[in-house]
Amino acid sequence: MPRPPHAPEIAPDELVRAVERGDALQVLDVRAPARVAAGRIDLVPPARFHNIVGSRLLTLRSPDGIELDRSVPVAVVCGHGNSSRQATLHLNQLGYTARSLRGGMAAWMLLTTPRELPPGPALDRLVQLDRVGTGALGYVLVSDGEAFIIDPPRRPDTFVEAAQAAGARVVGVADTHCHADYISGGPALAQRLAVPYYLHPADAVYPYDGTPGTVQFQPVEHGEALRVGRAELQVVHTPGHTAGSVTFVLDAQAAFTGDFVFVQSVGRPDLAGKTEEWLEDLWRSLETARRAWSADLMVWPAHYGSEGERRPDRSVGGRFGDLPAGNEPLAIGDFPRFRAWVLARAGSFPDAYRTIKAINIGLEAADDLRAEELEVGRNECALGGA
Repeated sequence: MPRPPHAPEIAPDELVRAVERGDALQVLDVRAPARVAAGRIDLVPPARFHNIVGSRLLTLRSPDGIELDRSVPVAVVCGHGNSSRQATLHLNQLGYTARSLRGGMAAWMLLTTPRELPPGPALDRLVQLDRVGTGALGYVLVSDGEAFIIDPPRRPDTFVEAAQAAGARVVGVADTHCHADYISGGPALAQRLAVPYYLHPADAVYPYDGTPGTVQFQPVEHGEALRVGRAELQVVHTPGHTAGSVTFVLDAQAAFTGDFVFVQSVGRPDLAGKTEEWLEDLWRSLETARRAWSADLMVWPAHYGSEGERRPDRSVGGRFGDLPAGNEPLAIGDFPRFRAWVLARAGSFPDAYRTIKAINIGLEAADDLRAEELEVGRNECALGGA
């Protein structure tokens, strides 16, 4: 009996590299529209993203009725890279050049792309780890053979590999805040490496009812300094997105702001039912930053909302003094206008965020399947959609 033909595949990192090189490419998602609405690949322009349910696609016996350009290669996407193989074979039989995305959306959401950043004098290496599928960012800082990890996801291997590639030993892992959009890899990674896991104590409490968490952590407080090799990370309490949000400021040269300040927005204060209270905290944090931070301070956030926030080298960040030109809430100069701006944009958020918060402080657990369902889609942590 002849073996079935093998469907050509493209790995998630290959897909990213192809798009970033500017290769012509279109994406066909064969999942149900509701699944696509929950989270999809938005790296290609909207005109080159298509959704045709796989069962319908397989009934089409000619390119007629398939809104795909046969001159442009196709990446075919499903949930886990299974049904997309059959769809790929079918498209190739119809004259397209198609490849199935290996691992499907599950693999796409876990993909982490490392990007080297200018380290400055205090560091030997600075790496931004970009989870393209979710718009989430984390960092590895290396100085004098020591490494510090900020905001790692539940699959942090790429972070560890970045430290190992620099010949550095990880000496600490930190979350800038208790994340709502993804399950943190910080506590488990710190335990695995036998190093401290740093978190502000105000974020070790479930914000919806005040239940204390059970996660093991090393508390950090405002004004505390953490050493990494010859570098010093100053802990700056910047509440507003969460009660325990902190920014790690590196020798007055770079700020790892978490969900406090993004390139084009600021963190939402409405994710715990305390919008008015946290809105005022956020305003005070912004006012303090505007007074204390220099225009040349580089801001490296924990999220982004669109490709428009990228720098020419594909990293996400910017000089603090340049941000207000494209960051409307950061540019607002008085509290009444800021409050009105925030309240006009505050609103609903994914139900999964409540569960993820509980998991991140040890009140619930999640296996890989449940985590995959909870983390689907891009983050919704910024006001105005960033």
